[in-house]
Amino acid sequence: MALKKAEEYITSIKSLGLEAYVMGEKASSLHEHPLIKPSLQAAAATFACAFSHDTRDLFRVQSSLTGEEVNRFTHIHQSNQDLINKVIMQRHCGNVTGCCFQRCVGLDAANAVFSVSYECDREHGTHYHERFREYWSRIQREDFMVDGAMTDPKGDRGKRPKDQRDPDLFLRVVEQKPHGVVVRGAKLHQTGMLNSHEMIVMPTMSMRPGEEQWAICFALPTNMTGIRHIYGRQASDTRKMENSLLDVGNPAFGGQEIMTVFEDVFVPEERIFLNGEVDQSDKLVERFAAYHRQSYGGCKTGVGDVLIGATALIARMNGIEKASHIREKIVEMIHLNETLFACGIACSAMGGPTLAGNYQIEMLLANVCKLNVTRFPYELARLATDVAGGILGTLPAAAALDDPEERPFLEKYLSSAEGVSVTDRMKVLRLIENLVVGPGAVGYLIESMHGAGSPMAQRIMIGRQGDLESKINQVKQLLDIS
Repeated sequence: MALKKAEEYITSIKSLGLEAYVMGEKASSLHEHPLIKPSLQAAAATFACAFSHDTRDLFRVQSSLTGEEVNRFTHIHQSNQDLINKVIMQRHCGNVTGCCFQRCVGLDAANAVFSVSYECDREHGTHYHERFREYWSRIQREDFMVDGAMTDPKGDRGKRPKDQRDPDLFLRVVEQKPHGVVVRGAKLHQTGMLNSHEMIVMPTMSMRPGEEQWAICFALPTNMTGIRHIYGRQASDTRKMENSLLDVGNPAFGGQEIMTVFEDVFVPEERIFLNGEVDQSDKLVERFAAYHRQSYGGCKTGVGDVLIGATALIARMNGIEKASHIREKIVEMIHLNETLFACGIACSAMGGPTLAGNYQIEMLLANVCKLNVTRFPYELARLATDVAGGILGTLPAAAALDDPEERPFLEKYLSSAEGVSVTDRMKVLRLIENLVVGPGAVGYLIESMHGAGSPMAQRIMIGRQGDLESKINQVKQLLDIS
């Protein structure tokens, strides 16, 4: 069976026996760890939706590789409608979880590697594409979750990989062997790594001649010998370790970011999809980034829906929902959010086939989408903070509700509109807090800024892809200028 249920997915992750350094200590049984469990449940939602009556048709699709029905999160896009459905699917997942559900990066990596490996074979006589087809067919059959690992530590940002004081600051091949390679380095900001069965590792930037050892793309299991995982901190994350879920804001779901270290790890030949072909590295980076920039038109919009809903609800609870300036702010939030979604749909609808046969988004519009994402969620957060009020930053702890001496004061002085319970009002305020300054802000705000490249990366690509000379020539033709 190609499709895993949520419970089967969680069991399969548990069977990997993954370990990680969490809060300065080595931890196992990660599926039960209070910091990690919410992110596992968010990833599991992507599996559950494939079995939900309302969403199964969106989340299921026939594979072009195996001919079987697979989860869309493992699909190689075959049409513009596939690209559109991906964005719609991601928005739904954002609605369900209210956070990063972590499964997009592997999907975007797979579609980039699929086309680049094909073109590399044509230009260099390599055999990467067939290897990748076989590898990804297995991913589809097993319904595995895959992390896409691109971001290197980078060291001195003003220096190339070969000029760093420590060459391991960009992940590299340290030894070529008859049937594989040995790699050393690290990948930062790895979304959902501990909830993934596998990872696809890619170069972080376009490599140049002389930098062949850094032009490496491969896949490995997340529990491979020689790989170490270090868990990242989030704002207010230790609230997840307290007795009350009310203060967490999002009681069921959360995100996850990991530093993954490779200590002389052997990569078998059949799992290598690029090895020293520096002229292909730029295509791989650009295509992965573009797919992931498209993704943000779905996932960030979905979480934005949750923030808008919470803002409208707290306005109603506060008795101010009919005030004209409040209505205007909420309309502005909707406008910004739908603009992000429109960009995600537009770059999907305007995409086309690659030489390998899978479909790629229109890159200029994908970059426009992501550049908007670096700004609009911050404005949504600002407006939500404005509407919610100062209580967002001064709300007493949930434990006060259990204290017989404190509770009467909270019930009296935190009351709002008639019929609204203090506990329910606190739930909504904590959810908004989670998204604008708490652990949810990592996936909604910080990731919006830096995920898939920071704003300047999109501006550079927009400058390249904007076809300025064509626009100039159009004006010349209009004005009859030779």
